[in-house]
Amino acid sequence: MIYSNALRGPSDVAGWVAEGPVQFGTYDGGPGFADDDTVALVLSGAKDAEEHGDHAHWTLWCPEEIPDHVRITWEFLPLEEPGLAMVFFAARGHGGEDLFSASLAPRTGFYPQYHSGDMDALHISYFRHKYASERAFRTCNLRKSAGFELVAQGADPLPPTEDANGFYQMEVIKDGPKVAFAINNLPLFDWTDPSPGPLGGGYFGIRQMAPLKAAYRNLHISHL
Repeated sequence: MIYSNALRGPSDVAGWVAEGPVQFGTYDGGPGFADDDTVALVLSGAKDAEEHGDHAHWTLWCPEEIPDHVRITWEFLPLEEPGLAMVFFAARGHGGEDLFSASLAPRTGFYPQYHSGDMDALHISYFRHKYASERAFRTCNLRKSAGFELVAQGADPLPPTEDANGFYQMEVIKDGPKVAFAINNLPLFDWTDPSPGPLGGGYFGIRQMAPLKAAYRNLHISHL
C-alpha cells in the first residue's frame, strides 16, 4: 500500500490541497449504508453555482506524490445532481516540475487551467450528468493534457442519483503507458499511450462540476 485514506469526513482531507470553492461535509446514512459502515466524505461546489458559472467547480489534490505502476481505488455515491465527477492522476508541471511548485501559474478550479495550462496529467471524467447531451448518452472519458486530447472512451454504467444503489467501486490502473478504468469490476476502457514519452508518476486529485454533491470513501493506492 502506497497511500490509504478512509475518507470518513472533512478531517481526513485536512492536509489536501483545495483549488476552487470546494465544500466539505459528512454522509452517515441512507442508501448503501449498513450498521457497520463507516461514514463518508461529502464534497460539493459553490452554493450559488449559477452565479459563479465555470468558476463554481473545484479540484482537491492528495498531497502525496504517487509513483507509476499503481492501482487506485475509491468508492463513490452521487447524492445530488446535475454535475460531473472526475479524477486526475500522473499530474505534474508541464516541464516536470512538482505540481505545487511556485513556478507554475496559480490554479483556482477553472477547468482550462488543468487541461490547457502549464501542467500535464491524465484525467477520467465519469458520472457526466452536467449537461443534457451528457445525460442523453453517458460515457466515461480519458483525456491527456496539456492539450485536452480525448484518448479513450467507454460507456458509463452509473445511474442517476435516484437510482443509485449504494456506493460504487471505482478502479484506475496506471502502468507505464497503460491506463485502464473499471466500475464495480466492469472494464470500461483499456488504453495504451502510443507516444514515446508517456506520463509517469505524479499527483492524484478529485474534481467535481457544481452543483454535484457526492460521497467518497475508502481511497487506496497500491503498487501493482
